[in-house]
Amino acid sequence: MEGGLSHGRSRPRTVRLTPRTAERFILDNTAPMAPPHVREITLRLADEAHDLWRRTEEELSEIGLPPPFWAFAWAGGQGLARYVLDHPEVVRGRRVLDFASGSGLVAIAAMRAGAVSVEAADIDPFCEAAIRLNATANGVTIGFTNQDQVGMDSGWDVVLAGDVFYEKPFAERLMPWFSTLKARGADILIGDPGRAYLPRTGLERLATYEVPVTRALEDAEVKRTTVWRFT
Repeated sequence: MEGGLSHGRSRPRTVRLTPRTAERFILDNTAPMAPPHVREITLRLADEAHDLWRRTEEELSEIGLPPPFWAFAWAGGQGLARYVLDHPEVVRGRRVLDFASGSGLVAIAAMRAGAVSVEAADIDPFCEAAIRLNATANGVTIGFTNQDQVGMDSGWDVVLAGDVFYEKPFAERLMPWFSTLKARGADILIGDPGRAYLPRTGLERLATYEVPVTRALEDAEVKRTTVWRFT
């Protein structure tokens, strides 16, 4: 997403984002909603009437903060969460990493499906507050790290990754990491609605869903979303 400066500012202002200010921003700009493809879970999401994404371009980018990916239930995450809830055996009793967690939707689904523990990972400074609020609303406990996990291995049994193949350099970083994790025995499940840099080989199709999405962000009302196992 391309950001920009406005109001004649020549450079971003500096800001110290605290957990309290992040939580206040989320509460002020989102509402409790159930993602359309995962009705069992409630998240703090941006109603399109809030126009949060546009406000981000005009306001948050001025102070050097990223677009609010955490405020939307993206298609890959919805599909992956649906699969985990419908096939709880993939996470039951296992240690899970929800990579690029965003709102925490997939992490919450994994805990609901019986994972022994879930760590949500995202480098966005808002995500810790968003995931904490969403986990509490759904009665689950989720760990969180803001450290870049690519190349790391904390012994997870399962890695869940929704909507991660949107950018070529990032996709190229992920593939060797996924291969290393797979080689030592981790299961890696990917939710993807046809992003440009999804690998063409090395994936096993597990399920396909028609997922309702936000037209303002996806240029569509429904995205065909596939859950893959990395092989």
